[in-house]
Order: sequence, then C-alpha cells, then structure tokens
Amino acid sequence: MSLVAIVGRPNVGKSTLFNRLTESRKAIVSDESGTTRDRQYGKVEWGKKEFSVVDTGGFVTGSDDIFEGEINKQVRVVIEEADVILFMVDVQSGVTDLDADVAKVLRGCKKPVLLVVNKADNNELLYQSAEFYSLGLGDPICVSSMTGSGTGDLLDAIVPLLTERTSDDAFDESLPRIAVVGRPNAGKSSIINAYIGEERNIVTNIAGTTRDSIYTKYDKFGKSFYLVDTAGIRKKSKVNEDLEFYSVMRSIRAIENSDVCVLMLDATRGIEGQDQNIFSLIQRNSKGLVVCVNKWDLVEERTSKAVKTMEEAIRNRFAPFTDFPIVFASALTNHHIYKVIEEAMRVFENRRRRIPTNKLNEFFLPLIENYPPPALKGKYIKIKYVMQIPETKTPTFLFFANLPQYIKDPYKRFLENKLRSMWDLCGTPVQLFFRDKSPDRK
Repeated sequence: MSLVAIVGRPNVGKSTLFNRLTESRKAIVSDESGTTRDRQYGKVEWGKKEFSVVDTGGFVTGSDDIFEGEINKQVRVVIEEADVILFMVDVQSGVTDLDADVAKVLRGCKKPVLLVVNKADNNELLYQSAEFYSLGLGDPICVSSMTGSGTGDLLDAIVPLLTERTSDDAFDESLPRIAVVGRPNAGKSSIINAYIGEERNIVTNIAGTTRDSIYTKYDKFGKSFYLVDTAGIRKKSKVNEDLEFYSVMRSIRAIENSDVCVLMLDATRGIEGQDQNIFSLIQRNSKGLVVCVNKWDLVEERTSKAVKTMEEAIRNRFAPFTDFPIVFASALTNHHIYKVIEEAMRVFENRRRRIPTNKLNEFFLPLIENYPPPALKGKYIKIKYVMQIPETKTPTFLFFANLPQYIKDPYKRFLENKLRSMWDLCGTPVQLFFRDKSPDRK
C-alpha cells in the first residue's frame, strides 16, 4: 500500500489536513507551534484507491531544541520512505525562511512532491498563493484543511502519483504472508529462527535489534508460506532515533501487506497498552489474528488454571473481538511453536471461507424468525435474504431487510456470534452489511 507523508514547518495545519483526509480526529490540533511530536498514521480512500497517510511534526532547521532535532530526523526518514510527499505551507504567512529550507530539502529528493497551500479561505488568498512558485516545486494546490475546501482536488492530484510497491521476481504472491508482530524483545526473531532451524535473523536481548521487515520462506511438512519478522513496535514516545522510527514504519507496512498476524505477547510482562495498540492496528487492517504468549517456560505457575486466567485476561482486553486462537509457547524450548503455525494456516483458510447462499438462508431465516430484530418506533423489521459477497479479502455477508437502518449494533453482534457458532471463522474478522429490500423498491 502506498504511503503519503505530510511535511512542512510548524503550525501550517498539517494535523488538521491529516484529520480531514482520514475523516478522524486522531491528530491533536492546536495553535501552539510544535504540538505534533509523535507520528500519526491513518488510511484514506478516494475513488477506488486506498493509501496510508502519515502526519509529521513541524520541520525546523538550525534549532538547538532536542525535540525539534528528533522531529527533523523522523521527518527525513518519512521523506525517504514515503511514495508521495505533501509539502504544506501557509498562504496567510507567505513564504518564510523555514519554507525555503524545507523546499531545498525536498527539491533534492526523487519522490513526487505536491505543494499544498493551506488556509486559502477566500478568493483574495487564492491569488496570493502565486508567490509560492518561488519555491520551485511546481503549481501550488490551494486548500483549506479547516473547511475542507480544495481537498477533493488535492486527492485527485495524489491518486495518479500512487504506485503499488512490487516485490522482486522471487517473491511468490500466491503464498500466504504471516507477519510476526509485537513489542520489542517479545521473541519475534527467536521464533522464526526456531522454525527455519538456523540463525538467519539476528537475535539478541537488545530490544529493537531487527531494523527491517525480513521475509523468510517456510517450506516444511507440506506447508509453504512466508514469515515476516518485523521490527518491534514501541510506543511512539519512545522512538528516539531515526533508524528505529524507520523500523516502526516498516512494521506497519508488514501488517498492511500480510494475511495473518501472529501477535507475540511476553508472558513475563503480561498485556500492556502497546499490545492493545498493535491489536487495534491489526483490526483496522482487517487481518487474521493468532495470539502467541511467548516465554511461557519462564512463568512459575503453568497450571491449566493459569492458562485459563491468562486467556480470559487477553480476550477481555481485546474485546469485543474475542474469536481468535491463543497459543502458549516458548521459542527458546520450541514448546508449541508449530502449533502457532498450524493455527495461522487455519486462520488463513478461514479468511478465504465461502459459505453457499442456500446454507446461509437455511440457517439464518428460521433463526431470525424466532429471534427477530427488536421493533423500533412501532415498525417491525424483517430480514428476508442472506448471501456472502464473493471475492472479498475477509468473509463479508449481506442481509436484505425492509428497514435496515433500524437494525442496531447489539443485534448485529447477535447475528455475527451465531454465524461464528455455525461455521469456523476463528481468527478472522467478518463484515455484516444490511441493505434495503422493501417491497416498493426494486
């Protein structure tokens, strides 16, 4: 998936544009310069294209501020990694020395750069944007990230520049891709080395040893797929060097480009907030999930009761999605490490599961008749037909009803739970959509 980076000096509205493009409020917006110090990632859909966007901190040159120095490092890494760069300036401030410094850096890079002139809230300001031609980065695109004006034209300009990253000729796209993800030092490289039986990946006790995503072909015991050993994902506040920040970006790419993610948890540390962040990233990208509780051999009490307690804690923290396999393993002793692979392959097959329409209706229509959706405002809801949408990345189901807008989330969860109880969809997210099938509509 292509990556678009928003760069520029402080306080030109980068975070506001990020929120506008991603239709979210993830990035903190403030009039105070330098508010954004951590990176924010989001997904954008425009037309038939989908891409990732990253919001960066303000680029500053010649400053002694330690935070600004780190921001500059990370912005340079983003410039190196991104496919398209949005250079943002402020039409109300005009061209500043900082703008000229950033433009000098961008003119030297080989990536497509779009000059985005923000805060162009009226026609008079639109005319003032002509002075930005002096930066030597082509035609300015005028937008108002606060009101959304011009963002459609900006997205239209971005889409033709997006290029999907291609793998080398030796990479077989038909094989499943399993990404091993988790916090630093959770044992990701160790478990892959245990699988392939050789020290191909560097394994040390230093968190963050793996700097890049390494694809390893696995072809044993009748199974053939790719394992992706990703750099440990840490809290962004602890990413203090450019190489490590680069590894975080590659880890996010690995999740986006995988089919199934094995989320490694450290049994000696339990579940932490960063584990939930990684889980959320896997969920947002609709990837299959296997949870591996590593270093189980270091836990003093390894009874069945302890296993049950840990499983309940994991599912409670990751709720409402709880239908995924949990494997207690040790990469050091090889305990249950092959079970992780078996579960990952099972989840991959579940992602591709196709259920015949007649089977769906045989199961759901009597169930819905006995347990119909609750009436709302005196109107009764009738679901008349169910089908699975073909050729989707995850199992997706379409329910036809007379009043689909009145079907609430609790009933949708009821239907999903019944679906999972009838067919093995463990580890994979499913999507349920409801469409109008009223008698007076064709």
